[in-house]
Amino acid sequence: MTDAPFDAGTEFDRQLDRLVELDYPALAKMTADDFRGLVEPLRAAAVAGAAGLPAPTEGRVPFLLVITRELVPVEDRLALTTLAGKRKPGFLDRHYAEGDLARFDPIKELEVPAGPAYLLFDVDRGDEETLNLAPSSAMEVITGQGRLPLSIDEGLAFVTLYPAALAKNKCFSLVGSRCGDKRVPAIWISQGAPKLGWCWYGNPHTWLGSASARPERAGLE
Repeated sequence: MTDAPFDAGTEFDRQLDRLVELDYPALAKMTADDFRGLVEPLRAAAVAGAAGLPAPTEGRVPFLLVITRELVPVEDRLALTTLAGKRKPGFLDRHYAEGDLARFDPIKELEVPAGPAYLLFDVDRGDEETLNLAPSSAMEVITGQGRLPLSIDEGLAFVTLYPAALAKNKCFSLVGSRCGDKRVPAIWISQGAPKLGWCWYGNPHTWLGSASARPERAGLE
């Protein structure tokens, strides 16, 4: 998103500063200093893992600092997302029944690190190769490339830290979170804001791709 040389350490600091600015520490019932101290150990892994990766674009970024629902609830993080240049907060689709969202867990293939935060690398929103593909077909494309889909936590991190990643006709499914049925979470634009909804595993949409990333995730342990 910039012509300046990409520096992973500087980008890690930007992402962490953005989360503090959005008041993630308060939502986690922590001071800003304690929140920074918790996440800071991931900085070295961000620098190492992003080595050789290109600078961020609207559709693909070298890494994301992911905060999990262990630290901050999904609904709270969703309410802090916006579209690029906009202020209207993200919201949850009414078709999620009460308590339903908690049933969507990361699929076992993701091997998500335990703990409140981790890093995800080489993240792509999927608009070039999986747009207008049903999530079932998109999964074949993604895994055929040696990649894995994003979870809800990871999708929220993408939109939070790179609001321009969510754009008209370039929205994305989060096939990495499932609850045992045929529903697939997805983030799209509705009423001028990000909306976390769900679509069917076998249904394509012209405006919806499936986001993916490298399999490796770096945790705090």
